[in-house]
Amino acid sequence: MTYIVALTGGIGSGKSTVADAFSQLGVPVVDADVIARQVVAVGAPALQKIAAHFGQKILLGDGSLNRALLREIIFNQPQEKRWLNSLLHPMIHQETQRQLATIDAPYALWVVPLLIENGLTQRAQRVLVVDVDPEVQLQRTMARDGVSREQAANILAAQATRSQRLAYADDIIENSGSPETIAPRVASLHRHYLDLAAATQQDPHHE
Repeated sequence: MTYIVALTGGIGSGKSTVADAFSQLGVPVVDADVIARQVVAVGAPALQKIAAHFGQKILLGDGSLNRALLREIIFNQPQEKRWLNSLLHPMIHQETQRQLATIDAPYALWVVPLLIENGLTQRAQRVLVVDVDPEVQLQRTMARDGVSREQAANILAAQATRSQRLAYADDIIENSGSPETIAPRVASLHRHYLDLAAATQQDPHHE
């Protein structure tokens, strides 16, 4: 079985930048966010169920999901968030497992923003956390998503805290500074993960 490294971090931490750096080294990447978008694409059964549940207002003119409206609904109505999660999480999990099962490489990078929040740490052999100062997260989220400081702060508040995330970390990439610091750190971790994966192949009980 492929050795799995789970990559996580809060919003605006730079997970995509780190994942891209691993990808450039030839590491297969399975991204939960990408899969989450795929399962609600136009024509997907999940999108039809969401439209039936919330009404046609949840769709944009082109038939795609109105993400901004859905975000607003589930943020303000916890019961609707639970309904949506119970619909989507099994589908996302199934597709994640399918993609991981097709990988033929020493190890794979599994990008999971809500790894801690959804209690998924046991599904990976290693947890890599992208860590940034919360103020940096706020600034990046406001700039990237065009949201107010209050909205960005609300998103942060709904996620695991920095200390909760770090408590699960086997490895940490500090990403508050210059992007140029990422590649050398990723290259070092890549060598480490290749060694760990090789050791696990030799001894399946090796931790």
